[in-house]
This record gives sequence, C-alpha cells and structure tokens, in this order.
Amino acid sequence: MSRNRQVTIVDIAQAAGVSIATVSNVLNRRNVPMAEETIRKVEEAAERLGYRRNVMAASLSRRKSYELGLLVPGFGGYYGLFAESMQRIAHQFGYHLSVFSSGGFDPEIEKRHLEVLLQRRVDGLVCHGLAMSQETTRQLVGDGTPLVLFNGWGWPSDLAVAAVNLDFAQGSREAVKYLYERGCKKLFYLARSGSHAIDEQRRIGFNLGVSELPSEVEAEILEYSDGKQQAALERLEAVASDEAPIGILAFDDFVALTFMSHVQRSGYRVPEHFRIIGINNDPISSHTYPALTTIEIPYDLQARLAIRVMMRQLGEDEKLIRLPDERGDELMGGGAHEIRIPLKLIPRRSTEA
Repeated sequence: MSRNRQVTIVDIAQAAGVSIATVSNVLNRRNVPMAEETIRKVEEAAERLGYRRNVMAASLSRRKSYELGLLVPGFGGYYGLFAESMQRIAHQFGYHLSVFSSGGFDPEIEKRHLEVLLQRRVDGLVCHGLAMSQETTRQLVGDGTPLVLFNGWGWPSDLAVAAVNLDFAQGSREAVKYLYERGCKKLFYLARSGSHAIDEQRRIGFNLGVSELPSEVEAEILEYSDGKQQAALERLEAVASDEAPIGILAFDDFVALTFMSHVQRSGYRVPEHFRIIGINNDPISSHTYPALTTIEIPYDLQARLAIRVMMRQLGEDEKLIRLPDERGDELMGGGAHEIRIPLKLIPRRSTEA
C-alpha cells in the first residue's frame, strides 16, 4: 500500500477478515450486536493500518457522539466491577464509555469533570448517586443530555430519566430475619455513615427487619468508620456469651471480614459466638475461614438495565440488550421512575453452626 494513500474500510475489512459492512458498523459505533472478538479484530486492524477517522465530522453529521459518560465515586470494589460491566455492554452496542471518578468528593475534580463532559457533548450520562452533586449534575443535563442514575436514592424525579437502584434496604431486612431464624436474639449493624445514602439504605432495612421481630430482640447500630472501630469492638465483646450467638450485619464484606478477624484473634468463634453477614459478595468472601455469608450484588443485571434505559431514551432498540434472566424484563416492564433490583443472600459458614 502506498504510504500516501488513505486507508479505507475496504483495507480494514481485508486485514480483519470481515465484511465491509461489519467494519462500518464497528467504526461508526452503530447499534448492531457484534461479538467482542469481531470488534477487537476490526479495531486492531484499523490501528495496525494507521486508519484515522474524522470523529468530529462524523459526530456533527449524525448529531451524535456515540459516547456515554459514567461517573462513579471511585474505582475500587463494586464501582470498578460495575464500570467493567457497563463498558463491555456499551461497547457491544456501538458506544464508547468514558469513566470518571469523583475522587472522594473533591470539588475541583468535580468541576474538571463537568467541563470535560460539557465539551465532549456525551449522548447520555450514567451517574452514581454519590459521584456528583445534584447541582453540578443539573448543569450537565440542562441541555437535554439524558441522565440515568444508579444507586441514587431520593434524587428529584425531574433530574433523571430513571434510577436503577440496588435494593439494599430489602436485602438488609431479609438478613436480619435470617440471623434471627438462626438463633440470634441480639442484633447489630456495623455502619459506615461516611457512605451517606448507601449506609442509610442499610440502616433503613436493618431497622425495618428488627421492627418485624418479637419485642424481646435487642438491636443496635454501631458506627464502624475509621477511629470508631475500637469502641464498637469493645461493645460487642461486652455482650458476647456462650448462651446465644450475636447476629452481625456489616456495611460490606470488608467490614465483616475485619470484624471476623478481630474476634477470632480475641478467642471468639464464628459462628458459635458471632454469626456474621457481609454485603457485596467480594471474591475473597468465599475463601476466608469460615467462608462469609454475604449479599450478592448483580453487577451485570444492574449495568444492563441502566444501558437499556439509556438506549430507550436515545431512540435505540433497547431489547437488543439481553438481560441475564426474566427478572430483568419484569423490572423494566413496570415503567416506574425507580427500578429496584432485589438482592440475594448467599449462605456460608459464618452463619451456619
């Protein structure tokens, strides 16, 4: 090929071993289901041949950028796994996903993200309820950019197209019942108030679950954030006995595992003295001793529901995005502003005598 000749999609199709139409669909990010391997081959061939697409001209002609923005509070744990699912699903349907972290509620980082997103004119925005303030987010959607929230409880209904929320309240409520049914007459929630609405949803569920139990059941919420763990541990050790196990619902698996490690080092046994439930089903939770009972997070289902809502708003065929089970179709079919995703308890040895 002549060095001065411009690379065409015909050249890319030949190099990748696919049709010209497939190359066009990949490069123009058309909403056509394609295998990840096909997309990869086309993109690698385009890069190898030095293909350069005029993105700005293409976006202006279509009045679409085929780019979505994702705002998360950070990249660790749940947020990173959710972002991976979102990126994979968006990519399959012709959209690029730009992921931004709020950097721990830093107002300067939030301001920079706002400027970048406004300049890039993303077609839609998916935002965690803790990733950006409502005031800043309103500036982004003021020009008609659709917003889909995830884990955004209590946001104004006029600000977002929909909120796709994990039902932590119901999951915590069921965890309380589960601990009671396994002989726990004293129940504690290890809270992280710095996590704001996420912690609040767990508290709501914990209190609701307790309210449904006999009045003789004792229940308490203990703050387990930095600097307050020791006081919580001392309180729990003061009520531990050989007569009946203490039921613990922890803010997440990390809190549950740090607590379990401490009490075992102090000579207590799990589940004989403490029966512990975490939240998130982190991979490590099944490999600890004893393995941790936890509440599973359906990352893929939540990501697919969020993308489906966005595709509907952008006029795409949302049904091309397959949901992992019939549960998803039921949740989408309600037409409510908030989609609440039920969570599943995964019983393991930390609660089973």
